[in-house]
Amino acid sequence: MPITVSAPALPNLPWEERPANSSEVLWRFSGNPVIRRDHLPTSNSIFNSAVVPFRGGFAGVFRVDNRAVQMRIHAGFSPDALHWDIAPQPLTLEGADPELGGMVYGYDPRVTQIGDRYYVTWCNGYHGPTIGVAWTEDFRKFHQLENALLPYNRNGVLFPRRIGGRYALLSRPSDNGHTAFGDIFYSESPDLEFWGRHRHVMGPVRIEKGWQSLKIGAGPVPIETSEGWLLLYHGVQRSCNGYVYSFGAALLDLEKPWRVIARAAPYLIAPWMPYETTGDVPNVCFPCAALVDGTTGRLAIYYGGADTVTCVAFGRVNELIAFIRANDETG
Repeated sequence: MPITVSAPALPNLPWEERPANSSEVLWRFSGNPVIRRDHLPTSNSIFNSAVVPFRGGFAGVFRVDNRAVQMRIHAGFSPDALHWDIAPQPLTLEGADPELGGMVYGYDPRVTQIGDRYYVTWCNGYHGPTIGVAWTEDFRKFHQLENALLPYNRNGVLFPRRIGGRYALLSRPSDNGHTAFGDIFYSESPDLEFWGRHRHVMGPVRIEKGWQSLKIGAGPVPIETSEGWLLLYHGVQRSCNGYVYSFGAALLDLEKPWRVIARAAPYLIAPWMPYETTGDVPNVCFPCAALVDGTTGRLAIYYGGADTVTCVAFGRVNELIAFIRANDETG
């Protein structure tokens, strides 16, 4: 049976064919980086950002570290998902309980459409890092909800539909520093305020100091396919020169996403290019968003390079799933 993708058609998905001399499952855009560190007059770096289709074009939320190196999130729009008009000022939040303190800081956002709303999750501050949640309908007004989980936590990623009647979230519990450990967990909520039914999904593969031997974390919003939820995730290894961030893929059960169907042992993309190996934090490829055409299964994946710039890679859902199954390490 052919693999199907539960996503609308996206004929204006940005796309570039695989280079003729390449056999890679994912291939980098020849125009990388698509957003440079000085895209705004006040930006030190723009990376680890998330985009979605919006009103015939595209919208997104972007991690912008300013020249005081403060972590902020800005909204932006694009006709083609490659050339971006990013607001010069950070987004502001409405409606939050004053005790939360609004957006204390903002980094590594994701954005998920559920119904008519677009939900933004990010690493917020509340006595340490936690998962902030807000929603918008127009990417101009953002309404803050309660933080999803207790500190300390990062990489909060909502599923694009309810599962068993409940909202579903992936996250990575951490500590108050630059976490030297990390597993992916699943949580559910009836109302996006009270979260429970926490389940372990998967952890690092602690063999031979491989690409995902130190910690892992969910990347883009999971993609629903007839084979399961396609999850792209980052993995970290400790090298003699520090941490190295790459990303790979797994398949999760559609109705019990804490159950891993298959998980590829090799990475898909690791820091090879100068814009990935050189920057504020060298040797980082950190995926935060994926656009998918439900008709063709084409993918455009957005990832941060060296904690400095925003990059794009392309692929096809059916080839990714075949890669996962051919290189499955779970069995």
